[in-house]
Amino acid sequence: MTSLVSARGVSKRFGSFTAVSDVSFDIESGKIVGLIGPNGAGKTTLLKALLGLTDCEGALSVMGLDPFRQRKELMKNICFIADVAVLPRWIKVSQLLDYVEAVHPNFSRKRADELLQQTKIKSTSKVKELSKGMVTQLHLSIIMAIDAKLLVLDEPTLGLDIIFRKEFYANLLNDYFDEKRTILVTTHQVEEIENLLTDVMFINDGKILLDSPMDSLADSYVEISASGEAAAKAREYGPIAESQMFGKSVMLFEGVSREHLQGLGELRTPAVADLFVAKVKRART
Repeated sequence: MTSLVSARGVSKRFGSFTAVSDVSFDIESGKIVGLIGPNGAGKTTLLKALLGLTDCEGALSVMGLDPFRQRKELMKNICFIADVAVLPRWIKVSQLLDYVEAVHPNFSRKRADELLQQTKIKSTSKVKELSKGMVTQLHLSIIMAIDAKLLVLDEPTLGLDIIFRKEFYANLLNDYFDEKRTILVTTHQVEEIENLLTDVMFINDGKILLDSPMDSLADSYVEISASGEAAAKAREYGPIAESQMFGKSVMLFEGVSREHLQGLGELRTPAVADLFVAKVKRART
C-alpha cells in the first residue's frame, strides 16, 4: 500500500495554546479512515493542515505535495465537505454547477446532473429554498462528480435525520468509493460509520491516542461482562475501563489475551465508541 498522507512530528500552536502536538501517522490509498475526537481535540486544525488552510511544524505530505505551499495543485485531487455547508443562499443549483464546472478540471457536469436527477432538487431552485438535507445531497452530488483521490468529510451529516444519514453513507460507498479513492471522515455519530471504516484514529488534546486498522482491534482489545468472583478475577488483569450494567461488571482490557479471560464471562470486541471513551478518560487521568 502507498501512503497517500504522511505526517511526522506535526504540531500547530496558536500563541501559547497547542492545538496539535507532535502527531505522526500514515493514511494509505484506498482506505476509509475515521478521525474521532471530542470537541476541541484538534480534529479541525489537523484537517485544515491536510487541506493546506494552515501551516504547521513538522513534515506533512499529501499525495507527495506540501499542502500549504502546493495547495493549488493539491486541491485538484481533493474534495471537502464541512460540517456547515456554506453556499450563497441566492445562487441557483444550475449556477452552482456552472461555477464548479468552470473552476475544477476534474468535474463531470453530466455525472452531477445524473446524480441530482435521483433527488428532488431542481436545477432552478435557489440554495435558500433547499432543506439542510437537500443541501447535503447537493454537495454530495457535486463531490461524486469530481474525480478526486482524497475525500475529506468533517461532520458531513451533522443536523440531518437518521434517514438522510443512512442514505448519505450508502450513496458514498455505492457510487463513489473504490480502491483508487481514500476517505477521511470525522463524526460524532461513531456507531453509524463503524462498519464502514477500514481504519480508525482517536485524537484528544492534540495527540493521537489510537491509530489502528479496524480488523486489528480484536487482537488488542477485549471487553468482558462478569459478576461475583469471576469479575474479581478478571479485574486482576488490570482493565483500562470498568462500568456496571444490569448487575454485572463490564471491563475493557488492552493487550490482555482472551485466553486469560476465557470462562470468566461473556467476551466481545468493544464498540469503537466505548473504546474511544475509555482511551480518552484514561488519557485524562
